[in-house]
Amino acid sequence: MFLCLNNLTIRKACIDDAELLAKWWNDGNIMAHAGFPNGTGQNKEDIAKSLQSDADQTHRRLIMEIDNIPIGEMNYRNKRKHTAEIGIKICDFSKQDKGYGIIFLSMLINSLFKGFGYNKIILDTNLTNKRAQHVYEKIGFKKIRINFDSWKDQLGVLQSSIDYELTEKDFKNYANIL
Repeated sequence: MFLCLNNLTIRKACIDDAELLAKWWNDGNIMAHAGFPNGTGQNKEDIAKSLQSDADQTHRRLIMEIDNIPIGEMNYRNKRKHTAEIGIKICDFSKQDKGYGIIFLSMLINSLFKGFGYNKIILDTNLTNKRAQHVYEKIGFKKIRINFDSWKDQLGVLQSSIDYELTEKDFKNYANIL
């Protein structure tokens, strides 16, 4: 996958990105919302090895760039029955709250619907992540359920999450506004 819109790019993560992904994934400030306030503890060698198993048909890790500078990551996973599960993290805090997330999400979702033939996109987010919830609902995601105290982060703190889903007919493409 290689998607460009003006100065925004989504590209496949490659072995050369393993060091950057290790830096991001081991930063507790970046990973706390995903349950890893101490980071994931993965090293670049293990990440490089795992990237080799990525395939468009099953799952793919992606790098988001602005002006060819990586600012975060995305991923999608084929969940069967024409459903993809996605995730996004803008890891460069200086690029958050600037409207990039909704455009990058729109670029990816449009590609999954139009280019890959998915009928439904699903995701989940922490109940406390109000910024993400606002973006997801603006794009057209529907809240399916709230999972109260359904998992523990690595410190043993109970966390709650929201499950969302999006169909192509409900999708509002914000990449078209540029």
